[in-house]
Amino acid sequence: MTPQGGKYQDNAGPHHPFHRPFHRAVRARWPGRTLPAGHYDIDHDEELIEGMSWLAWRRVATFIHLPARAMNNPLTSQLIAIDYLDLETALVRDRENAA
Repeated sequence: MTPQGGKYQDNAGPHHPFHRPFHRAVRARWPGRTLPAGHYDIDHDEELIEGMSWLAWRRVATFIHLPARAMNNPLTSQLIAIDYLDLETALVRDRENAA
């Protein structure tokens, strides 16, 4: 993953986990609650675009791992499907507010 024009270029295959930091608490519409500052695991699922003369992948789903609300076990998490553009918007706002 490398920064490119203020966004991130993800160079993986069909399933690509990575970490994203939020420097401040963020109100995001996908979980419908405020997320505290911290590092969150994000997964992209991608599929191969067939019929091209080179390998190309299309993002088909994006997920964020959140701590489970009802459990006191730090190893338990919820996997929430989110819109990639909503994630990018939240990250841009977080970077602007951290500066």
